[in-house]
Amino acid sequence: MSDPITPGSIVGVLGGGQLGRMFAIAARRMGYGVHVFSPDTDTPTGHVADLEIKADYDDLDAVAAFAKGVSVVSFEFENVPAATAQAAARHAPLRPEGHVLHTTQNRVREKNFLRSAGLPVAPFAAVRHAGEVRAALREIGTPAVLKTASWGYDGKGQIVIANESEAASAWDALGTDEAVVEAFIDFDCELSVVAARGVDGEVVCYAPSVNTHRNHILDLSVSPAPVPAETAADAVEIARTVLEKLGVVGVMCIEFFLTRNGRLMINELAPRPHNSGHLTIDAHVTCQFEQQLRAICGLPLGSVRPHGPAAMANLLGDLWLEGEMNWRRVAAMDDVKIHLYGKREARRGRKMGHLTVLADTAEAAATRVLEARAALH
Repeated sequence: MSDPITPGSIVGVLGGGQLGRMFAIAARRMGYGVHVFSPDTDTPTGHVADLEIKADYDDLDAVAAFAKGVSVVSFEFENVPAATAQAAARHAPLRPEGHVLHTTQNRVREKNFLRSAGLPVAPFAAVRHAGEVRAALREIGTPAVLKTASWGYDGKGQIVIANESEAASAWDALGTDEAVVEAFIDFDCELSVVAARGVDGEVVCYAPSVNTHRNHILDLSVSPAPVPAETAADAVEIARTVLEKLGVVGVMCIEFFLTRNGRLMINELAPRPHNSGHLTIDAHVTCQFEQQLRAICGLPLGSVRPHGPAAMANLLGDLWLEGEMNWRRVAAMDDVKIHLYGKREARRGRKMGHLTVLADTAEAAATRVLEARAALH
C-alpha cells in the first residue's frame, strides 16, 4: 500500500459542480489544497478551490498539466470522458480508477457487472434498434422502461413502455444507438446506501436513506430509512459487496428499489458522493465528502455514527422563480441548516441548495424540513 497523501498536499477535482464544492470545503477544512478542472469558470467548486482551471475535457494536454500539479485526482460527476480520465491517471493516482468510471458510465456495462456478480438487479436486455426492443419486451414483459445506455440522470433518457406496440415510437423518441429495456419494478420505496472504500480495502457504509422524488429529481431523503432491520442490513451488505467487487477507492452510492414483497433490487450506481448523502454533513460524525477525501488520500476512514435521525430537502431553482425568498424566516428556525451552492442562475429543476434537519425521529425530521422549505415563501 502506498504512503498516505497527507494534509498540506493538493487534491484535484474533475468537474466544478456542487458535489465538488462540498468536497473542496471538507478538504480545505482538513488542510488540503484543492485544484478544480472544468470547462466552465465561476463554478460552485471554483468558488472555494485554490485554483480553478478552465479547459475542455478533450484538451488532454491541459488535463495532463492539471494532474501533474496535484497529488491525487478524483471526480465529482461520472460523465468524465474516458480519455480525460486516462490522461489524468498517467500523472497522478485517479481514485476511483478509470475502470469504475467505465463500468458505471454505461447502463449496459453496469447491469452486466451486477448480474455477473450475482447482485440483485431487475431483468433487462441491451437493445440497439426497435426490433430488439420488441424482442426484449416479449421476453421481459410489459410495462417496461427503455433507458439510454449513457448520459441519463434525474430521470432523463427514460421512457415507460406500456405494450409492445409502443416499441418503435419509444425507440425513436429516445434518439440513441444503445439502450436497455428493463422490467418495470412495482416498488414500495426507493432506498440508497452511501459507502466508502479505502486504499487498504476498508469499507464503511452509512445507514440506508429512504428517498422521495418529484419529476424524477430527488426531493427528500430521510435517515434512517423506516424499513425492517434485516432489510437495512441486507442493503448495507450489498453495498459493501459492490464496492469490493468493483475495487472502488472513494465513495459510491448504491440506489435500490424495495419491492412490495420486500426484495431489494439495485437501480443504479453512482461512483461519487450522492445527493441523498448530503444530510451526512450535519447528521454524522464524518460526512460523505470527508470520506471521499480520506479514501482517495489513503487515510483511515471516518466514523459513520449518526448524531440522530435526519432529513434533507432539495432546493430547486423553481423556488427562486416563484418569488422572493424569505431566508430570514428559515434562518430563525434553530433546528434547520441551510446549504446553498453559489450558483448564479436559477433554472427549473436545477439544484441550488438543500436544507437539513435533525430531530428525535426520522418522521419528525422529515415533517420539519418540509415545513422549513415551505416557509421560504
